[in-house]
Amino acid sequence: MSQRINLIKHVPDIYHHFIEAEKILRGSELPTATFELVKLRASQINGCAYCVDMHSRDMKKSGESDERLWMVAAWREATVFTPAERAALALAEEATRLPDREAVPDAVWEQAREHYDDKQLALLIAAIAMINAWNRIGVTARLAPGA
Repeated sequence: MSQRINLIKHVPDIYHHFIEAEKILRGSELPTATFELVKLRASQINGCAYCVDMHSRDMKKSGESDERLWMVAAWREATVFTPAERAALALAEEATRLPDREAVPDAVWEQAREHYDDKQLALLIAAIAMINAWNRIGVTARLAPGA
């Protein structure tokens, strides 16, 4: 499959604003591992090979263990994630799969609330929304993994 379109070339201002939002999220008080885990999990759900490849590589470079990378797709059964990371992964899954249900279940929200303050929850929601937007760009434009 070849790439359909280059968004950077045709809408550089939009791309620039997406990158700026990512920088804000990366520099925030949202734990880096949590930020990366939710991006990887949403990308897996959305079938964005470009993002799965990129975020897996980024996580590995930042010192993430192979075991945790391998276990993201099966995080519910894995024992390598903290309770806070598990709550973030659950929220990421529910928010990513909105077309499959009416809303994020209260139980998932309350679980996340146990581990994150309001600012961190707002950042987590923004991070989940951003990766879902990136995934839709990647899948629609057919971005190639490893590019």
